[in-house]
Amino acid sequence: MSIVDTAADQSAATGGSNPAAIIVLAAGKGTRMKSKTPKILHEIGGRSMVGHALKVARELNPEQLVAVIRHQRDLVEAHINELDSGVLIADQSDVPGTGSAVDAGLDVLDREAPVSGTVVVTYGDVPLLTAQTLQDFVTYHRDHGNAVTVLTADHPTPGKYGRILRDENGQLAEIKEFKDATEEERAVVEVNSGIFAFDAAVLRDSLAQVDTNNAQAEKYLTDVPKLARAAGHRVDALKMTDYMELEGANDREQLSELGGYLNQRTLKMHMANGVTVVDPRTTWIDDTVEIEQDVTILPGTQLHGATRIAEDAVVGPDTSLTNVTVGNGATVIRTHGSDAELGAGASVGPFAYLRPGTVLGAKGKIGTFVETKNSTIGEGSKIPHLSYVGDATIGEHSNIGAASVFVNYDGVNKHRTVVGNHVRMGSDNMYVAPVTIGDGAYSGAGTTVRKDVPAGALALTEGNQVIVEGWVQKHRPGTDAAKAAEASNGS
Repeated sequence: MSIVDTAADQSAATGGSNPAAIIVLAAGKGTRMKSKTPKILHEIGGRSMVGHALKVARELNPEQLVAVIRHQRDLVEAHINELDSGVLIADQSDVPGTGSAVDAGLDVLDREAPVSGTVVVTYGDVPLLTAQTLQDFVTYHRDHGNAVTVLTADHPTPGKYGRILRDENGQLAEIKEFKDATEEERAVVEVNSGIFAFDAAVLRDSLAQVDTNNAQAEKYLTDVPKLARAAGHRVDALKMTDYMELEGANDREQLSELGGYLNQRTLKMHMANGVTVVDPRTTWIDDTVEIEQDVTILPGTQLHGATRIAEDAVVGPDTSLTNVTVGNGATVIRTHGSDAELGAGASVGPFAYLRPGTVLGAKGKIGTFVETKNSTIGEGSKIPHLSYVGDATIGEHSNIGAASVFVNYDGVNKHRTVVGNHVRMGSDNMYVAPVTIGDGAYSGAGTTVRKDVPAGALALTEGNQVIVEGWVQKHRPGTDAAKAAEASNGS
């Protein structure tokens, strides 16, 4: 899903002036994912992890936005371009480390002229960071006249995060990577998020002094604050309130944990906006979904992609919708659907299958065990049960009888069926497309419609009913059926 269309509107909510640039580090291989898909392309909440990072970055409306990539470069670049074609792409060199990655980003930013102002560095595998947190961080950096600011958090299980070391005045003294830290330093619970705001000139000058003389032989971005402080620049740290916002995903278990946290955050946001979620434990809603107030979401419901639910609608239980628009007051029960549109007051399910291209008009009905595809069903029209409707246009206030099949495929091509307004079709009808049924027409049960039916006509497929007396007793002697027949006949 593109992140560009909504970025301008959302950036106004964050307030503050724009950063000169944001660098998103997205070069990691992610071997612990054990996947052919790059780590940052794995999804939670309806977006890839890098998609979340780019969306948040774009909401701050930076003058320039660059992503630094390396592993599976072509695949990652294509994905980023699909999300936001305005993102600049930088390639990390063979020198490992976050400092090397930021060097690559600066090289791209400085192509025309050296970038000046605030440069923010964030990550493509930190999908829970919110735009509000990042904006508050940038505002703090500027309001305090800092040359370097790092975002930190107290973490209950700090693990292998870098530690924040403060001086006797409580000011940031140094960031120590876990592998280089002493046991005493590892006991510190305030950790480095890896998210920084820099004065561009200080960043550029400090990075030029960073070497790879450390336990991992990497060029650490975390060396910059110590070097900047030694040069007399103001260096600071801002502690965030929710440590989960800095969490990344290195394996499938962590990805699942982040997905669950994001989902609960999304559900709370919708409930705060007037949506009833009956069972948050079994409800999953992508953060790309829009839901209006007074909607009720019943247990076992999943809403994905560009799904939109209008006021007073009821969705669920046990319903999965992807890119589906649900109109005011509509009900969708035990239904699987994608790329469909349901009008106001429409009724769908239970056990309906809405395939792409389904458009159901206001107060229309797609009932039990009905499958629809590439079909427009007019206002007030009904397909109550046990039917397949594919490649059809059905007018208003028409009724399609049970066990009807729109025979749209001749083995080579798909063909369309057109049904008019106020049509009443019988049960067990076959519509062999292309065929048209005129307004007000009727059909009898068991009709195979091979020719166009004029308006107001009755279509029938007639055949003589044949009865062979005594067939069961003769051909199925001794069976329960034969015994019942004999008893009924008084034999």
